[in-house]
Amino acid sequence: MIKSVINPMLTLEYMTTKKENKFFDRKSVKVKPSDIAPWIPAFANAEGGTLIIGISDKTMKVEGINSCDDEKLNLFLNLVKDYCRPMPAYKEEFLDVINYKGEKDRILLLHIFPSVDRVIYMTNDTVWLRIGDKTRELRGEDIKLLEYEKGSRHYEDEINEDAEIDDLDKELIEEYKSRIGAVGVDTAQILRGRGLMKRKNGKDYLTNAAILLFAENVAQFYPNCRVRFLRYMGTEEKVGTEMNVVKDKSFEEPILKLIGKAKEFIKDQLREFNALDPNTGRFSVIPEYPEFAWLEGIVNAVAHREYGMEGKYIKVAMFDDRLEIDSPGKLPNIVTVDNIRTTSFSRNPRIARVMTDFEHVRELNEGVKRIYSDMAEFFLDAPIYTEPGKQGVKLILKNNIMMRSTRQKESARDEIGEEIWNQLDSDEQKMLIFISTRKEVKAEELANLIQKTKRTVNNKINKLIELDVIKLNGNKYDNTHTYSLR
Repeated sequence: MIKSVINPMLTLEYMTTKKENKFFDRKSVKVKPSDIAPWIPAFANAEGGTLIIGISDKTMKVEGINSCDDEKLNLFLNLVKDYCRPMPAYKEEFLDVINYKGEKDRILLLHIFPSVDRVIYMTNDTVWLRIGDKTRELRGEDIKLLEYEKGSRHYEDEINEDAEIDDLDKELIEEYKSRIGAVGVDTAQILRGRGLMKRKNGKDYLTNAAILLFAENVAQFYPNCRVRFLRYMGTEEKVGTEMNVVKDKSFEEPILKLIGKAKEFIKDQLREFNALDPNTGRFSVIPEYPEFAWLEGIVNAVAHREYGMEGKYIKVAMFDDRLEIDSPGKLPNIVTVDNIRTTSFSRNPRIARVMTDFEHVRELNEGVKRIYSDMAEFFLDAPIYTEPGKQGVKLILKNNIMMRSTRQKESARDEIGEEIWNQLDSDEQKMLIFISTRKEVKAEELANLIQKTKRTVNNKINKLIELDVIKLNGNKYDNTHTYSLR
């Protein structure tokens, strides 16, 4: 099999069939070298990547590079040196191939490593950034934001002097080796090669990223590496004697297990409903939220949160009418709540890269744009992103009125129990649902709700009181009296 030695995931099949993404781009040998020079700093300013020369970006045919003369080949080889300041770390690699004409040939791979502490400029003072599968020029304020981000501390790259390789999950490490085509390679060599182990005073140390990704007992080192799921009864969070938490579950796992564990549990908590499918005209079972939308929200939170914020964790809160995902740390770099659909940047590029190797690439690449489209396909409101106090990022996914009504019914039924619920007629059930979603209601409100006479409503209220599911607040002879759920 023809594949890169530096990045074994880049097999010839992968390079000629897969859609370009944030980590690789292909270019025809016919291209003018100076025209693709911006791709070098763009990869360096993002999470690194590989520029492949000799495979057409339009037809994906293997053209090879042997057709270009020595002068042009040298221009390709010197792109990093001639067009970047400062020069980012990189490696060049030639792969022997058979071109589309059936002739022996070569392709050139320029592996560009991420610049974690400084912005890489073009020699003409322009700044470029790899965003998704696009290479874009930054201007004005965006350049300042990138410079600020590059100048900050990178928590994932700091070393942990208390952890050893033996603290890592051996099965996860072996799976990682398998995924990147490095079975049998020494673990320390793999970790050093991916920037997950660094040398200090003559000794190798694991970085925070290595432990967050692979630690067998991550809570021993980073108790904030967790996802907490909270399910509330109703549409708001209450405290004290009115506390309405009905489910509270925390997941403390290394990142590479965290998403799977959280997904498995949360998926069981979300409801399914019978609804009319507008595409088929038939009723079918649909989930409360599209899976990609909420799972992408969690994946983004895990990949891009600020792990250096002590005592903070990812919180997923489920209410009757919405799902909220809170992630510690403000939006990274040039990303804002206004441009989040089209702009991406990783606060933790090494963590994001390993997550990509573990096939979270679908979530990481398709991103926020698909959250919007999937919610629209479910006829749900557009997702809402906010930055409360600039200390975190909140994603809000709303369900629709039909689903909210169904959940309210289920909530009321769960509250009083199946046996009593089945003793009520449809109007009494409707009244109970209405009362359960409010603190207090008046008799006239219930009369308006079911459109029945005052006498009929009073009889039904008395029945609910006798069943001990609602209570009277105040004096029944006082017109201001109300009713509430017991």
